[in-house]
Amino acid sequence: MDRLVKPDRNEVEVVFIKSQKCSSTFKLTNLMHTMTVAVSLTTTNPSIFSINKPFSIIPPLSSSNYILQLTHHHHPPLSDPPDAVTVRTAMLPVGKAHHDDLRRLFSKPGPHVFRDAVLTISLVGPTVAEFLITTHHTQIPESFKLFTNSLSQCTKPQVTNLIKPTIEQRNVETVAVLIKAGANPNFRDSTGKSLIPYAIRHGNFDILKLLVDSGTRIENSVDLVLHEAAAMNRIDFMELLLDSFRDELDVNLVNRNGETPIHEAAIHDHVEAIEFSVSIGVNPNAIDINGSTALHFAASNGNLNAVECLLECSNVKYVKNRFGKTAFSLAEENKHFHLAETLRFGDLLFRAARVDDVHALKRLLGEGAWVNRRDQNGWTALHWAAFKGRIKSVKVLVDHGAWVDAVDDAGYTPLHCAVEAGHLQVAILLMGKTSVQM
Repeated sequence: MDRLVKPDRNEVEVVFIKSQKCSSTFKLTNLMHTMTVAVSLTTTNPSIFSINKPFSIIPPLSSSNYILQLTHHHHPPLSDPPDAVTVRTAMLPVGKAHHDDLRRLFSKPGPHVFRDAVLTISLVGPTVAEFLITTHHTQIPESFKLFTNSLSQCTKPQVTNLIKPTIEQRNVETVAVLIKAGANPNFRDSTGKSLIPYAIRHGNFDILKLLVDSGTRIENSVDLVLHEAAAMNRIDFMELLLDSFRDELDVNLVNRNGETPIHEAAIHDHVEAIEFSVSIGVNPNAIDINGSTALHFAASNGNLNAVECLLECSNVKYVKNRFGKTAFSLAEENKHFHLAETLRFGDLLFRAARVDDVHALKRLLGEGAWVNRRDQNGWTALHWAAFKGRIKSVKVLVDHGAWVDAVDDAGYTPLHCAVEAGHLQVAILLMGKTSVQM
């Protein structure tokens, strides 16, 4: 004989609700045609799980319902392996027995007692799923089945509400399970933002791609996805966004403060994001609502790399914001003196080259001034020295690595400047150094 009773399920699901007494009902059916069956039900963890009828009698071919109860808990009492209900049975020829009789019957092991089933206890519901996510259990292979089971008693809105904490844990497999379970990939939060900027902020490319592939759409004026990606210095994100939403993206879209993606990158000293933004058409000279350029932001924060990059790709070194401040002024106010060479030494270098102050040139170059710094017109110190005919300064600058073939915004080299200004000796000197044909 295989068994005396049959359970209506192999797993008892209990919807866990924090700090409440939870329960679930299951049924056992007597398979015997003429014999009454005695039943004993025990749990692997009786301090947490209890049965309303630990001992019972089921008449022939009849069924009986049982309630599995979970005591109050603040967190789901998960275990590995999971807790279970053990169903033991014995034939009862007399057809009736008192509770104490049944206790004695099952207290004596032997061939008269059958082990008919072991029912796994499965805690389910949104509270369980959220607990597994926030405690990183979904990243543990043996706990992943617990997570997928926990979704069985979740509504689609409840599953959707789990996406943001899952993205925060950067687990693409879990996000995929939620979407498959009915989560809405086009969920928007109370501010109207989609899941895309949230995924960007948490830095997982695979999750971002999964959302895009699952049909998540953006409202760029709200989501500001390029701003988000630039703030993270994620060029791969920016490329994916452009490929996926090119028709919906205005690369020069500004946020409520009038800032472009380049402003965001400058704040965080992200040179790669600045360069990529320029390459896709973002205006490096753009000003925000206070008249501040990205260079103002970089200088104010002491971001040397961003300052140097912006000086190369923009013409805003001398732009004043609505408070009358240049980028150098802000750097000086915030005691970012390491930016002096970049934002100020260049000016002093240009002046020394214009007036042929060789001693000042040598001192500035010795203190770290960059010999190939450009002014707002793209002129280097060598352009100025050549244009003014300052042959001594030209020699010093060339000896210190000045680019003889440097081209200004109008396409002119220092040699062009010397020729146009009629400085023959300077022109002859530069012709011996240049590879550019006049």
